[in-house]
Amino acid sequence: MIIFPILIVISLVLWLYYKVAILKSKDGLTQNYFNSRSRICLGSFVFFFGINQYLFYLSQISLFIGVIFVLLGGYQMYDGFKATRHYRNEWKRLNPDH
Repeated sequence: MIIFPILIVISLVLWLYYKVAILKSKDGLTQNYFNSRSRICLGSFVFFFGINQYLFYLSQISLFIGVIFVLLGGYQMYDGFKATRHYRNEWKRLNPDH
């Protein structure tokens, strides 16, 4: 399946993009927002990597490792979504004119 390697590369590139955006930003709230977005991308990278490893090898050990990666990636994405929503609402609260 070619879709999972594509998703892995896209999530890795987006993670790198958000990490560079953190360095370019001076505002702490914006840095926290970009960090939470990068956590979503890192979580999706680990999530899709775990699925891809199981589909590529189809062994019991790859299933075990894949499940661990899927759980860790899912948690990272969930936590990133929560943080992104929080920082987006905080930015709207501090900048009501935008």
